[in-house]
Amino acid sequence: MVSIPVWAFVALCVFAAWAALDRVFLPGLRWLLRRRVNRIIEELNASLALRLEPMRLTGRQVLIDRLLYDEEVQTAALAHAREHGMRHDEVMAEVGTYAREIVPGFNAYAYFRIGYLLVRSVARALYRVRLGAARDGDLRAIPDGACVVFVMNHRSNMDYLLVAYLAATRSALSFAVGEWARVWPLQTLLRALGAYFIRRGSGNDLYRKVLARYVSMATAAGLTQAMYPEGGLSKTGALQSARLGLLAYMVRGFKVRTAELAAAQERAQPFDVVFIPVGINYDRVLEDRTLLALRDRTERAPPPVAGLLGLMRFLGNQMWLAVTGRWYRFGYAGVGFGQPVSLSRYSAEQGVDWHDEARFREQVESLGNHLLDAVGNVVPVLPVALTAKVMLDAERPLDVLEVKNRIVALIEHLEAGGVHVHVPRADRDYAVNVGIRMLELRRMIANVGGLLEAVPAEADLLGYYAASIDHYFAGQSAGGADE
Repeated sequence: MVSIPVWAFVALCVFAAWAALDRVFLPGLRWLLRRRVNRIIEELNASLALRLEPMRLTGRQVLIDRLLYDEEVQTAALAHAREHGMRHDEVMAEVGTYAREIVPGFNAYAYFRIGYLLVRSVARALYRVRLGAARDGDLRAIPDGACVVFVMNHRSNMDYLLVAYLAATRSALSFAVGEWARVWPLQTLLRALGAYFIRRGSGNDLYRKVLARYVSMATAAGLTQAMYPEGGLSKTGALQSARLGLLAYMVRGFKVRTAELAAAQERAQPFDVVFIPVGINYDRVLEDRTLLALRDRTERAPPPVAGLLGLMRFLGNQMWLAVTGRWYRFGYAGVGFGQPVSLSRYSAEQGVDWHDEARFREQVESLGNHLLDAVGNVVPVLPVALTAKVMLDAERPLDVLEVKNRIVALIEHLEAGGVHVHVPRADRDYAVNVGIRMLELRRMIANVGGLLEAVPAEADLLGYYAASIDHYFAGQSAGGADE
């Protein structure tokens, strides 16, 4: 018999249990999970239009190490250390923080099993989701190894969920997400879904170099990505001018990869970056009033507490409407896919030399404008936008019949130009009624004595929705569309 104290016996039991868990049970569990994930990946690659890329399946720590010891990152780190009088290990610790912040940790099971069900449920609970123009062609015809980039206008933070939901049958998307999403547990979920976080407007040259190298590496590796060339949410409802940061990083990745293939004199398929224009529109943007309040950049931004209180007030109001049986979904949400734009073909047709550093920014800006034009051409036209445009342009109150005539005239004008107009149930009268009802429910228009008129206090909000389709009319007024 050997006697030992109770505390020692308990400690031995704990260590024995931990050893059994670490050496016996956890390896077996990891093997089972890895086998399940591999089976899911095989099934997905057989069904997806774009196969999951090797980089997406590479361990996150491997990608972080690759980024840390990238030659350009190391050169930038040495320059930063000399400029700021810092030790190299201090600078590398800073680089490591940036790399861990940027590099995602994609999980196929989380993306296609958990994430897809989540985003589908949220999108369909809030909106009637409709696919608009679908001119993306056969994505399976895109050469293996090409980098596919979905280029979208940015109307709402719902864009992430909506496009991920509709593109899930095509591929997994890697989004660039702003700092607003860096809160637990949201950041953990988004990182598992392949999103990477960026600090918009950062003036830190070292951070920008780390971000640039990651995006360039991802592009050269053929990682399917999604980006908003406008940079941020549209505060006016209209398409904004292109921001060149991420697009320039992608072009540099294309330039490096094509140069590598040319130097190696490989006879394999040439590398290409293929942009898929995606247009998004909503009958109701959840953040519309907040965006209008922030439209004037000279105004002081409200404190975070005010934003939180506003969100709680909005959610409380929606819950009360649901309890009282007066809650409606927020109308239609439409997404259109355009024809792919091949970067190599675009470069050849436009005579672009990406190695000309003196004109690089100018050429990237021209590409950004070209892509934004392509995005604008596939933005779906929805009932609220049509009704808002007619009511905003009307110089006097209109009866319902006049509103219908003007909206139908706009629909015919747009359809004659090849624009996709979503007409619910293929019934134009019903589409007009949907638009009028949505604006009346939100008190943006009022029915006074049988005549419809815009509420003056909501003119800015009406303009926000009308602006989403203004680029289709080239100066033509809604009032003259039926003349």
